Amino acid sequence: MDAIPEIKPGQSIALLKELHILTRDGKMNQDSRRKLKQVYHLYHFIEPLLKEVQQDHPGIQLVDHGAGKSYLGFLLYDLFFKTLNNTSHIYGIETRDELVKKSQSLAESLGFLGMTFLNLSVAASMESEHLPEKVDVVTALHACNTATDDAIHFALKKQAQFIVLVPCCQAEVAAVLNKNKGKALAKSALTELWRHPLHTREFGSLVTNVLRCLQLEAHGYQVSVTELVGWEHSMKNELIIASYKNLPRKRPAERLNEVLQTLGLEEMSQRFFTSP
Repeated sequence: MDAIPEIKPGQSIALLKELHILTRDGKMNQDSRRKLKQVYHLYHFIEPLLKEVQQDHPGIQLVDHGAGKSYLGFLLYDLFFKTLNNTSHIYGIETRDELVKKSQSLAESLGFLGMTFLNLSVAASMESEHLPEKVDVVTALHACNTATDDAIHFALKKQAQFIVLVPCCQAEVAAVLNKNKGKALAKSALTELWRHPLHTREFGSLVTNVLRCLQLEAHGYQVSVTELVGWEHSMKNELIIASYKNLPRKRPAERLNEVLQTLGLEEMSQRFFTSP
């Protein structure tokens, strides 16, 4: 059995209680230990990215899309940002106003002055005057369906150095595969991969993430895909990390278009665009 992570030195006990990781009397149950283990595991991937940004400039601008209750944003701030004393800032983007208000109130009560929460869709955030023109890190954990793609578009527009994604609810590609299934079945034996409805859903999810990786590579990013160990309770445990390296774009762009054409997904080319 894996060791259960303990609270790190300097962490805010008040925050951990507000996030219900600790009980009011400072205890931790098994479910809370699991949540904390998950966050620490994800932080293990994100911390080196933050340090790499710092090598270029001290102030880090991070935008967390589909923030929800902002577990990730608060713990990133508590573990890394709160001691920086510079222009570093975390922006939490969430469409549910009650969660935005609650998070903003919690940030103020904890003295986390470098946190801002905005009631916006991911798409609307691209034009918002409340966000900087350029950001360093974009995160999107379980942003449902097309919100993950909107987060990618946001990151590309804002010239993010790093993008961290845990995709969720990828139904759109599966719907297009299903719609075109009849005419595709006669074309290639490969269509057997998604002939049955369950396979359509699973294959659609896989293809969605493959297309996202190719899209990021077609914009000069180096992409790594791994599994979030410790998230066994969720089927959505794929972690995509993209680092901008100004890599050659032509081949991944060609491959992306080939995949779209091969699978009969040409109508989705705007979602997985390859030009700025």
